[in-house]
Amino acid sequence: MRLLASLSLVASVCAGSIPAQEFTTLKGHGGPIMGLDAAPSGQVASASFDNSAALWAGRLPQWLEGHDAAVTAVSFAGAGRLVTGGDDFALRLWMPDGTSQVLGLHKGKVRGLAVSPDGQMLASASWDGSVGIWSLETGSLQRMIDLGSGVNDVAYGGESMVFAATMDGRILGIDPAGKSAPRPMVEQGFSVNRLVVDAEAGWLAYGAVDGATRVIDLETAAEVADFTLDRRPVLAMDYHAATGQLAVGDGHGYIMMIATGNTGERWRIARDFRAARKGPIWALAFSPDGDIVWAGGLDDVIYGWPVALMGTFDPAMGQEHSFLRPADSMPNGERQFMRKCSICHALTEGESRKAGPTLYALFGRRAGSLPGYRYSPVLDGSDIIWNDETIDALFDLGPDHYIPGSKMPMQRITAAEDRRDLVAFLKHATQPEK
Repeated sequence: MRLLASLSLVASVCAGSIPAQEFTTLKGHGGPIMGLDAAPSGQVASASFDNSAALWAGRLPQWLEGHDAAVTAVSFAGAGRLVTGGDDFALRLWMPDGTSQVLGLHKGKVRGLAVSPDGQMLASASWDGSVGIWSLETGSLQRMIDLGSGVNDVAYGGESMVFAATMDGRILGIDPAGKSAPRPMVEQGFSVNRLVVDAEAGWLAYGAVDGATRVIDLETAAEVADFTLDRRPVLAMDYHAATGQLAVGDGHGYIMMIATGNTGERWRIARDFRAARKGPIWALAFSPDGDIVWAGGLDDVIYGWPVALMGTFDPAMGQEHSFLRPADSMPNGERQFMRKCSICHALTEGESRKAGPTLYALFGRRAGSLPGYRYSPVLDGSDIIWNDETIDALFDLGPDHYIPGSKMPMQRITAAEDRRDLVAFLKHATQPEK
């Protein structure tokens, strides 16, 4: 893996002069884009399934590699600092001089981050059912608040209130100082995935698994507006206060732009744009001026959509990884590889930015032995040799049973014929060139 690049550009170099009306892309990640944030300087930070985060100066990435699994959340924290959270349960704090430290650990995957308005505190959301409150000044945990259900997102509402969205459909107001019990605000029955809060204007917007996109009053929790459409789930939200724009991304690949009323007519759908041929939209972030919405999804590319021209471009995101052919035209073994393996593994020789090691020259190789890849400790000294029988067993039992504790996601190929076809494809596709 590449060594950690210096982060000094966080404070000193902006993302470059990208015209407001120009559609652009940021390329370099090796897996789907899970999280995005934009700094006041214009610099973009991204989190990816490839186990890394990146800082973009213009179109050039600086790789931030420290997580042992997918990076799912990223947030600028002022003074050139960046915070990331991942599927390895870890929160990492990155400093301007290029160093990083583990800020802390949850007992489950991290799904959301929020930095306090003064930049001194961090709230984290985890599927372990808790919200963590951390000091960014001392790098220490202040308190861990158990909400009894997995937490998908958090948002600050001023300095003295944190809002949390849970998998059992609740939104709760939390005193980060721990002086009072969490205040129930919404119980909507389906998992709430994303939150946006404007404390000054007095509202909270949320998106849920059932497609609900609603706005409530912060004081009374009364419904202010409902933009629920027949598209689910809602997976991403971001807000640009100066222009009063709320962006919502869903599983069908649409980005809905809602005018909140800060600069004109209150609470209306200003634009509704299909950004992806196939969903989902997993991450959204406005540029500092609100002219660009950065979006990420299944592709390993970040897309910059000009707000003013939304609807005039054909969908570009979510293109199927298919070796330039439709899936139904592939041999079955190749189709199994594309569905089960291609997001994490390359077939070519040399370094790859994907989450897993390359499969080039796989057959006859000892598990955990490819130089330069950071394997799970469980594979250190493994006696598994990859061949027809071991690859078949891996997908028959599932990685979580065949190699408990490895990074490989839980998945199986239950049909023996499909496994045989996959093994035959891999044997041919990974053979070293002579």
